[in-house]
Amino acid sequence: MTDFRYPRRLRLLTSGDFSRVFDRADVKVPDQHLLILARPNDLGYPRIGFVISKKNVRRAVKRNRVRRIIRESFRLHQHELPALDMIILARKGLDTLEGTELNAVIRRCWSRAGKKARKLT
Repeated sequence: MTDFRYPRRLRLLTSGDFSRVFDRADVKVPDQHLLILARPNDLGYPRIGFVISKKNVRRAVKRNRVRRIIRESFRLHQHELPALDMIILARKGLDTLEGTELNAVIRRCWSRAGKKARKLT
């Protein structure tokens, strides 16, 4: 049976985790509303981190909503993703998307990230 939990091990937590991805992002998935930077890891499962600035998404309520929707999508699709450390960077206008639109955008980005990561190996 597939495990759909979102434990602590699936998150990028330390500044070292983030800087490793920022320093050498092998996979870049640009979109109008967000950017995914990723780097393969040796853990055997994907991990995710967020960089959502006040400059791009003004209200804390909206930043938290965006994080919540993307985290839920990651939780449901984690078994389809390759072992990558991913950082989600918000761009202007991300907070204007409805929940269904944001889900569609992030699903498309998961697919593109998976394809680009498979080309690396």
